[in-house]
Amino acid sequence: MAYVDGFLLPVPKAKLAAYRSLARKAGKIWRQYGALDYVECVADDVQPGKLTSFPKSVKLKPDEVVVFSWITYRSRAHRDKVNKQVMADPLIANMDVKTMPFDVKRMIWGGFKPIVEMRD
Repeated sequence: MAYVDGFLLPVPKAKLAAYRSLARKAGKIWRQYGALDYVECVADDVQPGKLTSFPKSVKLKPDEVVVFSWITYRSRAHRDKVNKQVMADPLIANMDVKTMPFDVKRMIWGGFKPIVEMRD
């Protein structure tokens, strides 16, 4: 089974185009080093919950949208190898978190082992 890195983050609506541009560049790098898929999605039908929700989890502000993304790999070992190469790539290694088009302090991420996979 594959391995998945998942991400959840708030992006200011005014910076969504800049985020999309950055994501396209990052996606090309991840794919160049072997990631199977790289997907970025902006919230379309995500409501704030009473106890918890996507908006609450990233402390969403009124002028922001939630972005949910994932990267898939062949395995955890493959993911570790790809990410090591990605982090050494000059574009990623030289990024300044202060100039990112989102608040990196409110980004949530982690690695996941699928327990069910159903595809055509």
